[in-house]
Amino acid sequence: MNDVINPKPDIEANTMDKHRSEFDVEINGTVGKPFVDNAKMSSRNCDVFYGDKQAIFGIDLDIGNNEIIALIGPSGCGKSTYLRVLNRMNDTIQICRVTGEHTLDGEDIYGKKTDPVLLRARVGMVFQKPNPFPKSIYDNVAYGARLHGLASNRAELDDLVEASLIKAGLFKEVKDDLLKPGTGLSGGQQQRLCIARAIAVDPEVILMDEPTSALDPIATAIIEELMDELKSNYTIAIVTHSMQQAARVSQRTAYFHMGKLVEVNDTDKVFTNPEHKLTENYITGRFG
Repeated sequence: MNDVINPKPDIEANTMDKHRSEFDVEINGTVGKPFVDNAKMSSRNCDVFYGDKQAIFGIDLDIGNNEIIALIGPSGCGKSTYLRVLNRMNDTIQICRVTGEHTLDGEDIYGKKTDPVLLRARVGMVFQKPNPFPKSIYDNVAYGARLHGLASNRAELDDLVEASLIKAGLFKEVKDDLLKPGTGLSGGQQQRLCIARAIAVDPEVILMDEPTSALDPIATAIIEELMDELKSNYTIAIVTHSMQQAARVSQRTAYFHMGKLVEVNDTDKVFTNPEHKLTENYITGRFG
């Protein structure tokens, strides 16, 4: 279960302007490989508006099945806004409007027949700051399963909680403390608890919005190892400001600039031989 937290769109919508004159390089569509043959999720002509302010411009992107794709770019470039398009978290912002075509396994996720709550069970989200519920470790993980009726009895629920904590690499550390508050865990443990809570409802896609930005290097390394293990069963899209992290964990990388998708390529190519000048400027530290 993914609790709905109202993000703050004004940060991305209002900070784009400062990047406009730094490198006046024309963006004529996306270069590289924005499309894949085995797309799990797809966007075509995605525009996002906050009131009269446009934050995303004409994004065309496929996210491949069982891949990790990293979304990188300067603060305010639109990468987190786009991530929230994929599980309709922007629905929680009254002034936000999303247009274009967005699909999960070919199904329109913005169609009238799509229930956003059920969509968020299929497309889970892990936020920048760990946000465990003020409940026990057990109840944090069991919350979504109970809501969606995924266990018919306590034994099944126990098995589901244990399996989710094992997948999140946390079970051995908390197996004797399942009734203690989740808020009492360390920051890194709380983030893994949130990952366990997300995967407990058996999602197909996991969205991660800077999941390690508040963690120390050891906790970050644990989360990154976990991501590598999870990709065999899940499709993962991660927003990160750490280019080193993007290089370590992802198979493809998408570079955003001023609300536009500039380049998508294999991660190795993005960081060694980018096709677009803006991508090169960013990864070499000339701005960002």
